[in-house]
This record gives sequence, structure tokens and C-alpha cells, in this order.
Amino acid sequence: MRIALASISALALAAPAFATPVEDFRDLIADYEAFNAERNLGARARAGDLEAAASWPDMSIEAIERWDEGMAGFDARIDAIEPNDLPADEQANYAVLAYELDSAVAVPSMTTAMIPFTNDSGFHTTASFAALTTRVRTVEEAEAWIEKLNALPEYFAQQQAWLERGIETGFTQPRAILQGVADQIEAQITPAEESELLTPIRNLPETILASERERLMAEAVQAVETEALPALRELHAFFTQSYMPAARETLGARSLPGGEDFYRALVRQHTTLDMTPEEVHQRGQDEVARIRADMEAVIAETGFEGSFADFLVFLRTDPQFYAESERELMMAASYFAKQADDQMPRFFHHLPRLSYGVRPVPAAIAPNYTTARYWPGDAGQGIAGGYMVNTYRLDQRPLYELPALTVHEAVPGHHHQIAIAQELENVPDFRTQGYITAFGEGWALYTEFLGQDMGIYETPYQHFGRLTYEMWRACRLVADTGIHWYGWSRDEAEACFLENSALSPLNITNEVSRYISWPGQALAYKTGELLIRELRSDAEDELGESFDLAAFHDHILDEGAVPLGYLETKMRAWIADQAQ
Repeated sequence: MRIALASISALALAAPAFATPVEDFRDLIADYEAFNAERNLGARARAGDLEAAASWPDMSIEAIERWDEGMAGFDARIDAIEPNDLPADEQANYAVLAYELDSAVAVPSMTTAMIPFTNDSGFHTTASFAALTTRVRTVEEAEAWIEKLNALPEYFAQQQAWLERGIETGFTQPRAILQGVADQIEAQITPAEESELLTPIRNLPETILASERERLMAEAVQAVETEALPALRELHAFFTQSYMPAARETLGARSLPGGEDFYRALVRQHTTLDMTPEEVHQRGQDEVARIRADMEAVIAETGFEGSFADFLVFLRTDPQFYAESERELMMAASYFAKQADDQMPRFFHHLPRLSYGVRPVPAAIAPNYTTARYWPGDAGQGIAGGYMVNTYRLDQRPLYELPALTVHEAVPGHHHQIAIAQELENVPDFRTQGYITAFGEGWALYTEFLGQDMGIYETPYQHFGRLTYEMWRACRLVADTGIHWYGWSRDEAEACFLENSALSPLNITNEVSRYISWPGQALAYKTGELLIRELRSDAEDELGESFDLAAFHDHILDEGAVPLGYLETKMRAWIADQAQ
């Protein structure tokens, strides 16, 4: 059922007369959850809603207008509530919801819908991602998936309408990152029988009769052949013939219509703090200088004779640092994952129930994909979390980076944090299903630092790999603001990484393309990590021998992802309480 526009407006703006602040807030949460639930197809599908399982998100102009109007109404309601009038058990709810609503108003969907993709993913990879992460267990669920394949043309048509609006208004992605996106679309145009879109049907359980499995596969192949593949071909033609020639030549978000306000809002959204682009840029430069000194010390430890630049060449070219096969790379990633698993009980009292696996990035998206990524799992659907390792171009995937990469993407990084959040009880859905980048990525980057305590880094080269990854995130602060605020070229942005880290040239190229296409997101990592490290240092100084590192970690994660301002207040209160 789709909620009518008038109903949504009334829901968002409603507030009972003569209610207490607590009642007002809890009514707001209930209304927001109801509003959000209609759009949350994934949650509805997991609850058994076959109509939702057969649908793609409604990206029509009317639907996005309804969404933005609703979010603005909710934002007005939360602004009228004083958080100090709420009890302690509502403070996290308030902080997260206020952040979500303020962000949605500052950066409305009517704006972001015109750039619905980055260099490595977006609406054009949604179907492929869904196929790889959807588990079909019944005939009815299989039929819903087939119906979803048949609906793909309409979904692409809605997205194309937004791209056309972007062309009309000058609000497009830069032309410089578009060829890789076109290649991703083209890579999905395969013979129907080989399509990744058939994965849920291929994996049907043996409990379904063979005759039914054959029927469902035949219908799925037909849906791919007659609907999905023609839609992909049409999208590719539009993208290469219409969108790419009309896309902007500039790189920075500041050059977009209303670009200054847009980028300032993105800085606040992704850091969750009231920081300016200039402040972020300076913080990045300071961190680059600090980390560079640490790197020089590690080089001295190796006994290498030569300049810093010579050492980088050595790391990027010596065969000892690279796997000779995809299997070797996957085995190395799995080894470090198990090393981290072995240490987890020492550093956390609370461990999640959901497990994770180590998997290769799908071949169709690997060339432009990041070096690794975490794909969330779903215990209710029987899907483990996924530490996705990119095995494309082995000469660009150095082994000395794997320890830091593994703890970041798997445990105690993304998998641990997200799986813990998924287990939260008696909280609104937006608390378990949302993701605040500065918290999630800040935590994952902190765990690279924590990997030293866990004994994950076994050689000076692996320590240098960790510092390279820390430098990577520091250079992000410099490069993102450089591109989007100061108007830097790609070469200027890449220079920080090339001159100060051992990241491979391909990784640097892909990463800078990501920053170009996803302004502001790269600012979250270092911002969150620096706060968590500062809080830990202060806790250690204040509590001395009574400091319990596992309890500190558990308390950071026990309310899920929260804005950094709330996290700091919460953790400083915990430190004071522990000191009593």
C-alpha cells in the first residue's frame, strides 16, 4: 500500500495537543517509523511481504517529493522538542533522529536523486547487488524475485528521468568518472543464462520439487532475456550517447548550481559536526605531517637504504609483496581474519551472534571497485556478513596492507560494529538499520590502530601498511576538500597519496574517482577515528590501572551508530562514572 501525499503530510506535521515532551517525542518516533516503513522494502520483504520483495524503490519524482516533504515536516517537529526534557533512555534516539532529519533537509533527495551513482556503484548495480544478497527459500519468494526482474525497466526509467533532470539543470556527475560506470553497465549485459540476476534462482533449496525449480528457472531466464537485459542495453545507450556527452567537465561539487551550500552541508552531514571545509583541510594536512614522521621511523626499522620515494617504489614493485593467484590473496585475507577472530574475546565482552565470510568482489564490478568492502549480513535470512576482497589486478593488491584492511572490513571493524547494532533491542528501527558514516567508518579506522594491541601486524612492512592506510584517510581530508572546495585537479588530489603512501596506483586512481563522485563521504573516517582515539587516551589517563579496554569498546558500540557529538558526551560521562 502506498500512503497518499495528504496522509504523509498530516503524519509528518501531526502533534497531539497538550502532550508532554516525552509523549510528543514518542509520537514523533512512531509516525516517523510508519512513514519510513512504507519505503523500506528490504525490511518489509524480510517480514514476508511478497509485494515488497517483488519491488524496486519508487524513484518517481512524485515519490521523492513526498519523501522530502515528509522529512521536512518531521524535522520541524523535532526542532520543537527540547532534548533536556527527555529521559536518559531517549537521548540516543533523539540524537540519531535529529541528525537524520537535519541531514535530510540540508541535503534533500530531490538534489541527490540527480546523481544516483558513484564511480563504483549506484542504481545501475542495485539489481546485481540484490541478486547476490537475496536468499530465496520458497516458490512464492522465487516468483517475487522473477516479478522483480520484470519490473527492472520501470526502475531504470525512473532513474533515467532524474539523470535527464540533472542534464537540464547542470547537476551531473563529472565526465571524468563516467567511462568506468559505463563499463560496469556493459559488464552486466551477458547471455541470459549466465546473468548474475539468476543467482537467487540458482540457489533454490533442494526441498523445492525439481519440476518447480525448472519452471522457475525458465521463467527467470525469460525475465532476464526480455526485460532486464533490454533495460540494461537501453540504459547503456542513454548513458554513453546522452549523459556522458552532457556531463560537466569540472570535478568539484562547488562548481554545481548552489555548490557552495551543497558541499558545506555535505561536510556537516558526513562529519556529523559543525566543521568548515577549511577546518577539515587543515586537520588533514596536520595528520599527513604526523603520520609521515611515523612512517619514516618504520622505514628506519627495516634497514632500508634509500629515500622515502625509493621505499615506496620498493613496496610497489617487489614481487615478495604480491600474491601470485587469487586463491593466495583470499587465503591471506582469511588468515588475518582468523587471527583477528582469535583475539576478539580479549578486547570485547560482547560479541555478536552473526558470523561473516571472506569472499571475492564479483568480477563484473571489480575493475572499478575499492580494494575491499563489507556487505552486511542478515541473521534472519541466514546470510552471513561479507568481507569482500577485490582480486582484480593482483599486482595492485599488496599483501602488507591486508592486516589493516581485514580488521577494518571484518572484525573488530565493520562486521563487529554493524552486527552488534543489528542486535539492539527495544529501539526504533532507524537505530538498527541506519548507518552514520563518521561513527561506522571512524570505528573501523580506529580498529586498524587497535590491531597493534591485538598483535595483527607481524612485520615492519605490515606496520607500514597500517600507516599507509592511516595516511590514506588523512589524505582523504586533504583531497576531498581540495577537489570540492579549492578546485583541485585529479593530479593534485592524487599527489598526496602517491607521495606519502604505498597505495598502488590503481587503488589511488579508483579512490580519487570515488572522492570526485561522492563529495564529503571521505571526510568521515579520520574525523571519527581521531575522536575515538582521543577518548581512549583520556580514559586511560583518567582511570589508570582500573581502565577496562573491553568495557570501553563495548560502551562505544552499545547504542549503535550515533553522531560524534553525542558519542563524546556519552563516553566522557562513562569515564567520569568509572572514576568514582
